[in-house]
Amino acid sequence: MKPIKNKVVLVGAGMVGSAILNTLLGLSLVGEIVIIDNNTDKARGEALDASHTTSFAYSPNVHVRSGGYEDCADAQTIVISAGPSMKPGDKMNRLDLADRNIKVMSSVMTSICEYTKDAVIIVVTNPVDIVTYYLQNNFGYPKNKIIGTGTLLDTARFRRILALKYLVDTKNVHGYILGEHGESAFATWSLVDIAGIPASRFDEIIGSSSPLNFDEVVTEVRTVGTDILQLKGYTSSGIAMSVSRLVKAILLNELSILPVSTTLEGEYGISNVALSIPCVISSEGISKKLEIPLSDKEKELLVKSAGILSRSLHELKLI
Repeated sequence: MKPIKNKVVLVGAGMVGSAILNTLLGLSLVGEIVIIDNNTDKARGEALDASHTTSFAYSPNVHVRSGGYEDCADAQTIVISAGPSMKPGDKMNRLDLADRNIKVMSSVMTSICEYTKDAVIIVVTNPVDIVTYYLQNNFGYPKNKIIGTGTLLDTARFRRILALKYLVDTKNVHGYILGEHGESAFATWSLVDIAGIPASRFDEIIGSSSPLNFDEVVTEVRTVGTDILQLKGYTSSGIAMSVSRLVKAILLNELSILPVSTTLEGEYGISNVALSIPCVISSEGISKKLEIPLSDKEKELLVKSAGILSRSLHELKLI
């Protein structure tokens, strides 16, 4: 069935799914949003609550409703945020979470594939790199049509931290966090700039109350998600905006370059693992994976990140 332009299906109506729903409504680009959740009452309640916002003059007249996997048949985009997530004080480790969510993803992806292999799928469920690899390599779904959110949120945090330090508009800060969405993520300092000014000259040209400490910035990027989790019990706003950024790029065929998770097939000499590198995002999903020039140290960090993820995939018997 031919996808209906601007129809989005959300799989998962938890805190993250609810936040994604609200940010998608704010895009003013989506015509129909369908929410799927095992808790059908929760899905229906979220849909009803959100649908009432369309009464206001500044809101688009989006059709918001709960539904089932049959609604994927003509969806243009599907967002998967289903499955358990880490909570404050949770004893569950990374592999436990991965094992549980792989089981959830098996059911979700099998159900989606019954109805479509045309929609672009955005994967939010953590650990996102493990889940993305599993979905891209086990269901016969076109790999380019499955996008893991990966380090897109990490990159947004990175740019915001630098913008606040130098008191500039975040949109003037460029640079990426690449690799794993996790402890081994790293910054591409060799490519970071603010309005064309390289990172090595930020203090000289822009000025700041204290010198730029590369390690401290990256540490903050890696740990701030945990800080948010401990403070409010979950993270939702940042990832929701990251998903909306991807949805917009897909709906408008923007050809935007964004750092997202996908299975590498020889890029940087890495294969059989999913992690984040810059990719061109279009209405077809990932149109192109880019091997941007990295320093020797950054290449080492990317390979290290790939090794960590590869070991997890082997431990989970996914490769």
